[in-house]
Amino acid sequence: MVTAIVGASWGDEGKGKMTDMLAEKSDIIVRFQGGSNAGHTIINDYGRFALHLLPSGVFYDHTTSIIGNGVALNIPFLVKEVDSLVEQGVPKPKILVSDRAQILMPYHIDFDKYEEERLGKNSFGSTKSGIAPFYSDKYAKIGIQVSELFDEEGLKQKLHRICEQKNVILEHLYHKPALSEEELFSLLKEYRDMVEPYVCDVSAYLRQAVRDGKNILLEGQLGSLKDPDHGIYPMVTSSSPLAAYGAIGAGIPPYEIKRIVTVVKAYSSAVGAGEFVSEILDEKEAEELRKRGGDKGEYGATTGRPRRVGWFDAVANRYGCAIQGATEVVLTVLDCLGYLKEIPVCVGYEIDGKVRKDFPVTTELKKAKPVFEVLPGWETDIRGIKEYEKLPENCRKYVEFIEKELGVPVKMVSNGPKRSDIIYRN
Repeated sequence: MVTAIVGASWGDEGKGKMTDMLAEKSDIIVRFQGGSNAGHTIINDYGRFALHLLPSGVFYDHTTSIIGNGVALNIPFLVKEVDSLVEQGVPKPKILVSDRAQILMPYHIDFDKYEEERLGKNSFGSTKSGIAPFYSDKYAKIGIQVSELFDEEGLKQKLHRICEQKNVILEHLYHKPALSEEELFSLLKEYRDMVEPYVCDVSAYLRQAVRDGKNILLEGQLGSLKDPDHGIYPMVTSSSPLAAYGAIGAGIPPYEIKRIVTVVKAYSSAVGAGEFVSEILDEKEAEELRKRGGDKGEYGATTGRPRRVGWFDAVANRYGCAIQGATEVVLTVLDCLGYLKEIPVCVGYEIDGKVRKDFPVTTELKKAKPVFEVLPGWETDIRGIKEYEKLPENCRKYVEFIEKELGVPVKMVSNGPKRSDIIYRN
């Protein structure tokens, strides 16, 4: 069976831990989009890890980890990440890389930095990991597929076209040094040697795995509201974090995805710019939640940047679950709210004097003001509790309120950072 695990909101929902859990019963884990611009934090018997490009199932001996064709493949980063795991005592994972994946180049990272500098105060809050320039090149047909590394003449011709275009932009828009075709060709030969042991026709491999009845887990990066079509455009990522794209980014038929586990956070957080209706604007109040949030506070796993935090947004998360096609929900970081006497929940948006329950387009979202309903807190530490019925009554009411607002069953509740900190609900 094919399961997708995806995020309901801005990302940072705690997908890494949940993927690590679900991977235990999976044969194959696939990263199907995005790159090393975001990370998943995982705590297990080997220690604490922040994975960026590798799937979150690399800690199991029985699994195969796959980089799908939809991923922005930073080859030296991938090799470094594998080596880092081995150095920390993790058995070397079995990894396959799609021959149709495209390569994130150093000039993509440079162009990302140059553009953010040029935009100044109007920048997109990019992680400067090269993601937007990479996907721009992919769809402009000047990206480099892994398979092209093995055709030297064709690669030289493509590099000529790439440099011809980019050097004009570097000289006249950014006023930066030009690219060298020879240096890029030499670099790509190094990349070829690094990645060659992993290269595979991943789509064919996965189709056979489906026929063989293997359990396949598709791992999404970020969340619904960062989707370029359905999110808070233009403050979005450059690939689709939706479960539907999992079929494309992995190369399997869409009808094979039977289960869509959507991860929802018990409060809200976001990295970077963009509309965030339920954001806590009082910095002292925000910092208190930020310090208590997650495993080591609400700071980006890749960048270390402080995340913006806010109260649970039922409007955004209901929309996020709907656009993902959620079949079930995992509610995470519930334990982080145990210090609060009262917990506001955003249940509607006031726009032009009218309260709305549907999630609007960005131009209307800019005008939205949160409508809050305040729920009683439980004012106690819930870590270590294994049975739902043993949670404090107000904690259960909070979970059930969220479930009703989402319209999707909450099957699991996470009440701590460890893999074992999970409560199953019937």
